[in-house]
Amino acid sequence: MFNAWDCRERPPEEGAASGLQGFGVDKNFLSSLKGILLETELALTFVIFICFTASISAYMAAALLEFFITLAFLFLYATQYYQRFDRLNWPCLDFLRCVSAIIIFLVVSFAAVTSREGAAIAAFVFGIILVSVFAYDAFKIYRTELMPRTTEGCGLKSCCALNPEPGAVWCHAFLW
Repeated sequence: MFNAWDCRERPPEEGAASGLQGFGVDKNFLSSLKGILLETELALTFVIFICFTASISAYMAAALLEFFITLAFLFLYATQYYQRFDRLNWPCLDFLRCVSAIIIFLVVSFAAVTSREGAAIAAFVFGIILVSVFAYDAFKIYRTELMPRTTEGCGLKSCCALNPEPGAVWCHAFLW
């Protein structure tokens, strides 16, 4: 019969069982700038969640939700699993994640600081730091992924079939 040693020596089979082997973590991604940004966002979001849990529990849901969303993006990017969903525009989703987190944490941080408790003030300070990290991440995503590229020899009329008017550069962000 087959044992565990036989499975290691055989090449992976095609089909459903071979799909589970795509969860290897890319250590190069975790040490890249994007990986470090996601890890920093995850750590700061967790710290803010702990601060809100200690002071104002009404605001901890926003921090917990953003923690899980950031964790999901870190998992998808680190395992390269996002490439299996090729119909989604991942840079645009990541940009929208950053922009929505900026808005949420600005509102929640300024609302929490009005209570004047120690943990709420700490959540405010960490929230402002987190907003700056999210803003930098959104800026990097826009500059590297969403900004129109004119150096590739791609004219607007040939690439932007959605809006062929001259000067319409918005369609580059949505074409992938």
